[in-house]
Amino acid sequence: MEENKSFFSLQKILITLLVLSVGTMMLIKSSSSEAESTKNINVNNLPVKVGTQQQIEELKATMLNSWQQLAQIKGFSYAVPQRFQGAVIDSGKLTPEQKVIALTFDDGPWPESTAQVLDILKQNQIKGTFFLIGQNVKNYPGLVKREIAEGHVIGNHTWHHWYQFLNPQAAAYEIVHTADLIYQVTGIKTNLFRPPGGIMHNGVADFARNSKYAIILWSSDSVDYSRPAVPKLINNVFSKAKPGGIVLMHDGGGNRSKTVQALPVIIANFRKQGYSFVTIPELLEMQDKDQKLIANKK
Repeated sequence: MEENKSFFSLQKILITLLVLSVGTMMLIKSSSSEAESTKNINVNNLPVKVGTQQQIEELKATMLNSWQQLAQIKGFSYAVPQRFQGAVIDSGKLTPEQKVIALTFDDGPWPESTAQVLDILKQNQIKGTFFLIGQNVKNYPGLVKREIAEGHVIGNHTWHHWYQFLNPQAAAYEIVHTADLIYQVTGIKTNLFRPPGGIMHNGVADFARNSKYAIILWSSDSVDYSRPAVPKLINNVFSKAKPGGIVLMHDGGGNRSKTVQALPVIIANFRKQGYSFVTIPELLEMQDKDQKLIANKK
């Protein structure tokens, strides 16, 4: 739990530095503009916005690199309560009054659709949980870095997304090789795992369980991989939605335009019903806290 606090504290520090640095740059730019105006230069023709934006992006990249270096030194990981290590979870066991829901996205990162999903989550100030395919992490590391930079949680979804039975060596490769690359790219040691297709008996789930991963399934399936009409996709999500629920969607693995279209409506409808959004580690922490309170009352 202390590592988790350190992780979020570091993010807050970096965000504060970004705000302060941007503010400083704006003041410097303003002073520079005033100086130029004394030389009869029309400041309206200067590319202030472009230059400032470039400086901001460069600063963000530098800060992210610094954060990654610190993460690699300290070996940050998501804090999963011990009771969930090696366990299979399809939802959080919460009271009906705790109206939270976890949005999860599989098979990314993926060109266009992952960025579109991230844009929607950012606009709505929501953090999601992304289960990543190793070979996609290799091909699109910048999208994974963006997920981390924007405060989302990532999990392991194997290297190839194979469904067939795998011997212990192949199963280990699928998970360990993906975990190693995620760490190289982000500095994150994730202990969240989702088996492709939710298949529990082809070798990979057994390896994950023995390696103390929390195996994350779902309680509400959008079935978006079959590309249903948007209203049907939305109905799939809400047909089994409940407090503590885990919603399965996909940001990768194919054309996800239907998911991108449906996601803003899904978010709006959950909020109308009084739900707030949590990541998988936050959901597990809530359940762990509840179970400890119950145990202490006995």
